Amino acid sequence: MKKKITKRAVDTLRPGESFADTEIRGFVVRRLPSGRLSYGYRYTASGQRRWLAFQMGITPEQARKAAEAHAGRVALGENPLTEREEERRQTLAALTLNQVLDGFMEGRVRGRGLRTAAEMASLLDRHVRPKLGTRPVSAIKRLEIVALLDQIANARSSRSHDGKSRRVADKVLGVLRSALNWHATRDDEFRSPIVPGMAHTSIRELARDRILADDEVRLVWRALYTCIPEAFVRIVRTLLLSAGRLREISNLQWSEVEPQGKRDRALIVSADRVKTNVEQVIPITPALASLIGERAEDAGDFVFSTNVGYKAFSGFSKAKGRLDQVIANQRREAGLDPMPPWRLHDLRRTARSLMSRAGVVSDVAERVLGHAMPGVRGVYDRHAYLEEKRDALERLATLVGKITNPPAGNVVPLRAAE
Repeated sequence: MKKKITKRAVDTLRPGESFADTEIRGFVVRRLPSGRLSYGYRYTASGQRRWLAFQMGITPEQARKAAEAHAGRVALGENPLTEREEERRQTLAALTLNQVLDGFMEGRVRGRGLRTAAEMASLLDRHVRPKLGTRPVSAIKRLEIVALLDQIANARSSRSHDGKSRRVADKVLGVLRSALNWHATRDDEFRSPIVPGMAHTSIRELARDRILADDEVRLVWRALYTCIPEAFVRIVRTLLLSAGRLREISNLQWSEVEPQGKRDRALIVSADRVKTNVEQVIPITPALASLIGERAEDAGDFVFSTNVGYKAFSGFSKAKGRLDQVIANQRREAGLDPMPPWRLHDLRRTARSLMSRAGVVSDVAERVLGHAMPGVRGVYDRHAYLEEKRDALERLATLVGKITNPPAGNVVPLRAAE
């Protein structure tokens, strides 16, 4: 259908309809399913049919002037689409890595509400932007990224068994790879310089199986008596007695402690804070209740805090370092071998093993950890297992109590360093 494109004519268009202009050949208007109008110019160049879409939101008069200009260029043998593509190519080529990272964080990470957004932004701000941020993204070479990752990986770290930061380097690599792949979907000519094989660790190396032996559990528990701040001490012990994840416990809020003052109290960790995106219910045993305590009058929202609950405790690196130093000093004074490196997350794995020793059946222990059950059981078994989980955690607390305070004469001395 053809008619002159005017405001009155386009106002009659219904979603999905279109018509061409009677005066400018190739000038077309469409009403999109969303209801918005889309103007464009259809022409032939080098034997191929082309479509040049105009900017959205313009008036019929503005679209007509644009169509006249493009028709004039086509009449002179020019290709207006090529000109636009060249302008866009030059714009994309001039983008700096910082601009690409800004777009990635805003459109892909924060726009999707990813819980790891803060960590990803921190990795980019600390490691990538200072070194490569002002460079045109199209000019960054693979060797530059390799050099950056090597520098990060060789930095000293007290959290890894070899004293290096290879895991941090791989986290940076993962975020940067995602950002550059995201940019590649928006630029026909961009090819990410990141290729397989650039990681510093393997899947096998990342799969940890470290659990603390009884003497290590006892040593950590007792070393906590001399550690500060008190919030950190309570968090570490809660991790072992609840088998919870670090951030789920450290960021615990009083609104997630229900109900107050009753035997069937439980920690109700909201789904948006749980790794599996499923609400986690952790029954509060007497041992956990003593660590959680009660909310003080005029206190803030957070259970574990150094400023009366108005901010969740966050100084884990320094506090863990102090704890490790206390343990190292105690072992050295006793003439013992150094304790192998360990992480706070190892307490969760340790708690799972101790539950098995305490006679907790596997299905219940896995539910205490908040793991989804596989297969048909995970689909059809909707029983909450609250009492079974409570019994499991009470058994765990009893066993931890026996380990940390064994009967006199029931402790096997550790082997001294030779």
